Amino acid sequence: MEGVIKLNANGKQKRNAANEHILVCLSSSPSNERVVKTAVRMASVFGSQLTALYVRTPDYETMDPEDRKRLENHIRIAEAGGAETVTTHGDDVSEQIAEYARLSGVTKIIIGINSSRRRRLFFKPTLTERLFELVPGIDVHVIPDTGALGAYYGKKGRFKQSVLPSWKDIAVTAALLAAATGIGLLFQRLGFTDANIITVYLLCVLIISILTRGFACGVMGSFASVILFNYFLTEPRLTLRAYGSGYPVTFAIMLAASIITSTLAAKLKAQAKLSAGDAFRTKLLFDTNRILQGAKDEREILTITASRVSKLLNVDTSVHFADENGLSGGLLFFAGREGSEQALPEGPDFEAAQWAYLNKKQSGMGVKPHKAIKFVYTPIRAGESICGVLGIGAAHRRTDAYEKGIVQSILGECGLAIENLRNAKGREAAAVLAKNEQLRANLLRTISHDLRTPLTSISGNADTLLKNRAMFDDETADRLLSDIRDDAEWLTGLVENLLSISKIGDGSIRLDVSDQIVEDVLEEALRHIDRGSASRTIALETGNEPMLARMDARLIVQVIVNLVNNAVKHTPEGSAITVKAVPDEAFAVISVSDNGPGIPDEWKEKVFEMFFTGDNDVGDSRRSMGLGLPLCRSILEAHGSELILGDNRPSGCIFSFKLPLSEVDLNE
Repeated sequence: MEGVIKLNANGKQKRNAANEHILVCLSSSPSNERVVKTAVRMASVFGSQLTALYVRTPDYETMDPEDRKRLENHIRIAEAGGAETVTTHGDDVSEQIAEYARLSGVTKIIIGINSSRRRRLFFKPTLTERLFELVPGIDVHVIPDTGALGAYYGKKGRFKQSVLPSWKDIAVTAALLAAATGIGLLFQRLGFTDANIITVYLLCVLIISILTRGFACGVMGSFASVILFNYFLTEPRLTLRAYGSGYPVTFAIMLAASIITSTLAAKLKAQAKLSAGDAFRTKLLFDTNRILQGAKDEREILTITASRVSKLLNVDTSVHFADENGLSGGLLFFAGREGSEQALPEGPDFEAAQWAYLNKKQSGMGVKPHKAIKFVYTPIRAGESICGVLGIGAAHRRTDAYEKGIVQSILGECGLAIENLRNAKGREAAAVLAKNEQLRANLLRTISHDLRTPLTSISGNADTLLKNRAMFDDETADRLLSDIRDDAEWLTGLVENLLSISKIGDGSIRLDVSDQIVEDVLEEALRHIDRGSASRTIALETGNEPMLARMDARLIVQVIVNLVNNAVKHTPEGSAITVKAVPDEAFAVISVSDNGPGIPDEWKEKVFEMFFTGDNDVGDSRRSMGLGLPLCRSILEAHGSELILGDNRPSGCIFSFKLPLSEVDLNE
């Protein structure tokens, strides 16, 4: 590239390297456009990351409008070239550039320089020389130019700030100097020394520097204080002569002290303002991050972002949402107003937003000119994808580099929040998938283990009957056939539970709710319980009055069968099992209780988990797959009810649930 001088800290040339991080320094100088374009070409050739840095100094507020417009144009050129724009704050430009370069891993700095400009007064090093000292390990590419280098302060603004103070500042300065002179005359009457009076003037100059803008009034006040002290408070009075031989030295020291005091006070005030700006930006980003992290979905994140930018800049904003079908409609936020309005997916503004979405570049007013476009549209990135487009209205005011930096930071927080949300959903989906895989593995393992025993029994008994039927008497043959039937019925119940579990799990189960007589449903359920219940006493207790409840009778029968079979399997022979139904206000309370060993407290929550069977050895528990109770709970939840486990006194447990009663018309 022509006109580029590439130097390191020792002034020697170095070779180009790939995968670099290039930093280009922005300013309002007319030559900075050439500097930025050179950096863009260099980043394109190297395929490297490009960052455009602007150091905002205290004099930015008084920058000439023409210089500010030129600076914003340089920022747009950098952004169009793929650069990330960053704004920092400070009084020492070289120190800010060096600090950012060190923290961000910059390997090359591109900056312009005025070839006719050399060392200034008192041999103070130039900006480039300071960079060589501060970042010796980073290549500095210097682009010579005949124009002014780094007009960070804006010449017109600096002149206006330093030499031409406002009338208000002049009035404040005059009033404070008059007050200091009056206090000096009073001190002189009271016999105070000249040192005390000089201290009053120094304090006056310090107050002037604090209360006025810039340092012009402070310097003027320094000269005026020396003149006033000489004119009113030294002999001869009301003249600028002085009889004392030491007064010229006193005047010189007083002037120097006043100028130094005013200059330092002005700088401290400017630094305090910059620090306040940084604190505001940090708090704003922290609050934005906190609010975004509490959002539940991507649309809420984008809505919060647009709302925050509208309040920050006091401008109208819009946000369009992106999905798998492309860019859709969005929301409009208006400056100074709460709430939002719908943004329709049509018109010139939506076309500009669509262009920004498709091309992943900024568009709209000032970028892609169109008199009907009201916003500047910026795509919002989340990783490699575009999740939405933010529109910022600038019809009433111009957004400066500082505010653009804040907007970019907020957009970065928005993209990060969306990425975190997507990652969280991915982790949740992965956890669900892993859990489903674990359930599937448990199901296959349990089925293969528990089906082996009944299938082996059925196969063995059938084979024995086929081969040795003539050798068995009728009683033995009936017992073998009964065992085959019991095992087949157990397998049938297992298949029913598995089918019901799968239907409830995928949401395909449909309730066929109707008014049913509770006693009839319970009697029907008891006809389908396991044959092993013959060794237990099963009682059915219902009131004298019939109860009509709304339910899916087929599923409620399955619930009762599972609960009774569960009690049979986990209680010893001779146990008493009671199925009871009683009215309770607008509900029928149905319970299944037993007087067995009961369920330990540490198991009471686990018994409703799939495949949990505990280690109870009574009855036929070895053949339980742990599907009955989870199925019962799911069926009852589909009915809007709940399966409750309690203790039966003095021993055993109670499973109960409620079903809503229906109106019974006795005349019918």
